[in-house]
Amino acid sequence: MLGRSLSPLLAAEGHEVRAPRHEELDLFDSERVAEAVQDAEAVYHLATRIPARERRGDPGAWLENDRLRADASRLLVDAALAGGTQVYVQPSVTFLYRQDGEVWPHLESALRAEREAARFADADRMGVVLRFGTLDGPGTDHELPSQGADATIHVDDAGRALLAALEASSGVYNVVRDGERVSNARFKQATGWRPCL
Repeated sequence: MLGRSLSPLLAAEGHEVRAPRHEELDLFDSERVAEAVQDAEAVYHLATRIPARERRGDPGAWLENDRLRADASRLLVDAALAGGTQVYVQPSVTFLYRQDGEVWPHLESALRAEREAARFADADRMGVVLRFGTLDGPGTDHELPSQGADATIHVDDAGRALLAALEASSGVYNVVRDGERVSNARFKQATGWRPCL
């Protein structure tokens, strides 16, 4: 769903967009991944396998999504480093935060994905992590902002943030609506991005 918001924005800015679907690229096949990202200016890791709502309480339902976060991120970063990519963008989630502002350790796959972006940055490239609030809008589970969520963001604003990430410095940024418990101030300051919806 993030790809549907981001791809037209990239194309409008004159970027050539390669966005293979799940069935077109096995993100666990290192050779195919290397071919796919060869000579790419930027790589976005947007693949997810979020289970159906009724299965989200089952830890086993998240295994494929966890593999995409952790293992596929490692393979993408390996390929991007080898292929000359300069920017790597890793979406993540703000619900990593506890009420006290510390990060929940049990979301290990998300943290491993974030560490891969940091590894990319450590190689003198630009590695950006965008911790999104709960997405709402077309194609998401929530047409309107989710009641009870600590942080939310419209999917189209998330797409605009992904585009703006090309101008950010390496680091971890929160991307949420204004005035929520999680602050978006650092990302706004770094890129000039503002939520519209």
